[in-house]
This record gives sequence, structure tokens and C-alpha cells, in this order.
Amino acid sequence: MESIRTYWIMNMVCRRCLKVIKHELEEINIEVFSLELGKLTVRAINSTDKEIDSKVSDVLHTNGFEIAKSEEEKLVDEVKITLIHLIKELPMQIKEKTSEHLASTLHRDYKILSKLFSKKEHTTIEKYFIKLKIERVKELIQLQQYTFSDIAYMLDYSSVNHLSRQFKNITGISMTDYKNAEGWERQFYDEII
Repeated sequence: MESIRTYWIMNMVCRRCLKVIKHELEEINIEVFSLELGKLTVRAINSTDKEIDSKVSDVLHTNGFEIAKSEEEKLVDEVKITLIHLIKELPMQIKEKTSEHLASTLHRDYKILSKLFSKKEHTTIEKYFIKLKIERVKELIQLQQYTFSDIAYMLDYSSVNHLSRQFKNITGISMTDYKNAEGWERQFYDEII
């Protein structure tokens, strides 16, 4: 008996765990049909749906993930994934407001997305996106290949002063102090809230 199951995975918003999840599932004879950020489709032979659900849930839980139980949880994760994709491609190629981009990408009214995100994550989409961008700034500073002006341009800030103010507001230190620091502190994108 063959069973194909699809799961929406909460908090899977970076690529570093995809290989681990795939490897661990295949070790327990669950074939991964597709695995992308936030979504997993598997096939198992000679297992009931309940057995597959249990095994997949165990592997995900061991790695710090959970299966999304509701449409609301799925939408919140889709918002996060969409925003992370925006900051990955530099310079950011967004020609519209972030709210318009999310609404058109997720085919939902932005007011609904915003209200749902705030309810589930206890922060606004805007504040979350700023935190994501600041983590990306930290990464770019560490590479030491770009000026602060370059970084501001690549992440679609109106000016380096605007970026500097946000950076200090979020981190508590200036970009120069961060650049000159001995131990750089960063968060994984999937741990930001």
C-alpha cells in the first residue's frame, strides 16, 4: 500500500535544514517527493497515514519544526518565506510596496495578512521585515565587500542614514561598531520574531 502525504511546516524558512530533513526521512524509508521552504510531500509504502504522520512529525519535531495545523499558520509561514526570498536576491528587485507584493504573491488582502500575522506572531509584518533586513545587513557587513552605502542601496533603503538609524534601533549599536566588533552576533532567519 502506497501513501502520499503533504505537510505545511511551521518555521521552516531557511534552506539550511532541507537536506537534514530529507536525509532523516529517507533513513526511515519515507521518500521525499518534494521539499521546499514550508512544504513537504512524501511517499511511503506499507505504512498507514497515521504511521507516516507520526514519523514525519517526529523527524520535524527533533529538528525544531512543527506541522502547521491550520490555514492561518500556513499563511503566516508563507508571509515569512516570501519576505526571506525578497532579502536573498540583492539588490532587492521590488518595484511595489511590500504590502502590495505580499498581497499579490499570496493572493490575499494585505489587511487580512497583517492582522493574522500580528495575532500569531505578536509583532507586525513591518517590524518582522525590518529585523530580517537588519540580519541581512549584518551578514553583508561581515563579508567586508560592501560599503554601508552599497548595503543601503541593495536592501532598498532611502539612504544610509535611514539604514543606520534602523540598525542602531534594532541592535543597540552602530554599524561601524558592529563592523569593528570581535564577536559578531547573528540570528538565523527562521529564528527571527
